[in-house]
Amino acid sequence: MDEEVIPILHVTDAATAVDWYARLGFAKEWEHRFEPGFPAFVEVARGNVRLFLSEHQGDARPDTLVYLRVRDVDAVAAEFGVTATEAPWAREVELRDPDGNRLRVGTPKN
Repeated sequence: MDEEVIPILHVTDAATAVDWYARLGFAKEWEHRFEPGFPAFVEVARGNVRLFLSEHQGDARPDTLVYLRVRDVDAVAAEFGVTATEAPWAREVELRDPDGNRLRVGTPKN
């Protein structure tokens, strides 16, 4: 097994968040609730990139920033109706999910 870091993002409605992250190419891998009606904890994945989306209070702070490197940031920009900008290290966009978490998405230069 490879070692990895998986960011945890706080969401208020996991189903809404899963739908939003699907626009970025993430697919729901699994969901856990301790009992029916309890807060959800969900894993979404895009290839080898994984995120945990948690409805649990205290798991993550609002307004978290995650940087996602992709092969084609222009496709992401088109999906969300935004324009990519040039930074010295990458072409990138900044998005906010429905809960205000920030995702900076970029295609590295070189």
